[in-house]
Amino acid sequence: MLPKYATVRQYGEAEIVIKKSRFIGHAKPVESEEEAVAFVEEIKKKHWNATHNCSAYVVGERDQFQKALDDGEPSGTAGKPILEVIKNRGLKNTVVVVTRYFGGIMLGAGGLVRAYTDGAVVGTDAAGLIVNVLHREVIVDADYTWYGKIENELRNRAVRVGDVGFTDRVRVVCLPEAGDAERFAAWMTDLTQGQTVIELGEEKYFIEGE
Repeated sequence: MLPKYATVRQYGEAEIVIKKSRFIGHAKPVESEEEAVAFVEEIKKKHWNATHNCSAYVVGERDQFQKALDDGEPSGTAGKPILEVIKNRGLKNTVVVVTRYFGGIMLGAGGLVRAYTDGAVVGTDAAGLIVNVLHREVIVDADYTWYGKIENELRNRAVRVGDVGFTDRVRVVCLPEAGDAERFAAWMTDLTQGQTVIELGEEKYFIEGE
């Protein structure tokens, strides 16, 4: 899994008008190529009476799934510019559809490239740009006498904390960045003089800065 990657936060859409043509940019985060294809079909069904529903997506840790579709626009004037916006913004696991309702004025090849580029930009802006950072659970099982010190040190270091369970002992799920997990576990062992049980748990993504 990647240590971090940029994507869009959620579904978003925004509209611009260029020489009487309406361009509606739609963007969404996806987890698979199948999900990206399904989203494109969903927008095409929703805007069945549009002149064009052009699209592109980038999916996979190594961007191994990429596709750009012009949907009837001149080759290279729609899908490719949308794809370039996704790639230039460094977005992964993202699909974008730009819907066009023709306004009666021809834009020319250069005008189309600019229009679909701008449609992809406003669509991804509306969806919100985020960075997902990989964290790993470090589960600390300690006697209650250590809890105050552990809690204080975690707060001072601004370590993300998940569930905290209280039984005959306290169980704290700490969430350092994945690359720091083993170092963090060693630090926690030193902090508690080896009197805690520590195990590494699942990896999961959290939004940077939140």
